[in-house]
Amino acid sequence: MTDDYRAILIAGPTASGKSAAALALAERLGGCVINADSMQVYKDLRILTARPDARDEARIPHALYGFLACDDAYSVGRWIKDVEREIAEAGARGEIPIVTGGTGLYFKALLEGLSPVPDIPERVRRRWRRIARETSGPELHEMLSARDRVMAERLHPSDPQRIARALEVIEATGKSLAEWQQQPGKGLLRTRDCLRIVVAPEREILAERINARFARMIDAGALDEVRALAARTLDPGLPIMRALGVAPLIEHLRGHLDRAGALETVATQTRQYAKRQRTWAKSNMITWNWIIEKDSESLVRKIFSFVDV
Repeated sequence: MTDDYRAILIAGPTASGKSAAALALAERLGGCVINADSMQVYKDLRILTARPDARDEARIPHALYGFLACDDAYSVGRWIKDVEREIAEAGARGEIPIVTGGTGLYFKALLEGLSPVPDIPERVRRRWRRIARETSGPELHEMLSARDRVMAERLHPSDPQRIARALEVIEATGKSLAEWQQQPGKGLLRTRDCLRIVVAPEREILAERINARFARMIDAGALDEVRALAARTLDPGLPIMRALGVAPLIEHLRGHLDRAGALETVATQTRQYAKRQRTWAKSNMITWNWIIEKDSESLVRKIFSFVDV
């Protein structure tokens, strides 16, 4: 049955068990695991972003994990180009690519494509990136509101990267990014060529896993990762600075938040993020195969049943 698929896609909220399931499936099928998580692309936060560890990477080929510097502003457009290459290379090796992660927009772009926004002149891009670095989030958002009210209503002031993107698009093209986004793109994969799975444990079980996993992260050195990141004094608008746990742990390291408060804040934010991921999946992945299992062994058995292994 695996011959029917060009790729296997495994999505789901954080701590759902999708990475372990993808690893087990790749071992059984002779496949490779390709990352679809926007934070696991960075080198600096292996523990805090729950990237596969060195032992897992030694068991099965992994791609698009931990290959970017922390000061790089990665995007879904770059990911599509990278994942296209990795899927082609997996096919050339005779491996089935198993794409897994929690960034829903990556999967959406993979299957539906990206809107055909024209290339932005480099001088325009550099100018808005500079302005975004030198301007507060609310002020940057006001600039966007004055030029493009539709996109301003869609974006939050705490997201300078996307605000700058909207500003550069309307300056370079004279059209709102919202207008460009209405134009359909072309997906890299067809849905009928993919086995599409959403791993979705019950909310209470997921909350327990999130709490337990974060405790393990702290024991494994997540705080040291954040300490090293904070020492870089990076632009707070960079994607990596919005990774779950970074801001509260930096506040703790600076003495503004006690340890217990920081840990509880991270756990709460992670549970809220998992809820948003699940809500997004219900809206955008309703036709996928949803798996609700209580433990990892049951999850793996259920996934194996889809591929007759």
